[in-house]
Amino acid sequence: AVLLAAGTPGKRLALPHSRVLIHQPYAGAQGQVSDIELASREIQRLKAQLEQILSHHTGQDVEKIHADTDRDYVMTAQEAKEYGFIDEVIDQRDAVDNSGPIAAVK
Repeated sequence: AVLLAAGTPGKRLALPHSRVLIHQPYAGAQGQVSDIELASREIQRLKAQLEQILSHHTGQDVEKIHADTDRDYVMTAQEAKEYGFIDEVIDQRDAVDNSGPIAAVK
């Protein structure tokens, strides 16, 4: 979702049956209690940083991003557009502007 939201404005597209999922960072920690505490602090720092990035690119408040990522939050393509993750829901792939670096990949 971060890569999608941070894409080039106007080129953030999705097909109608696409889904966008946002959630908290997942992690596992093991070892001594001090190691687990360090890992927990790093995950909390990463979560706050990701919330800031998503807020910047979607236009949503950090508080909303924080609440919405508390659990898995799945959006339809239209909901992702309303949220600010994408710019347009397209009906067919040939509606995409294929100029630029992607044109070389065929």
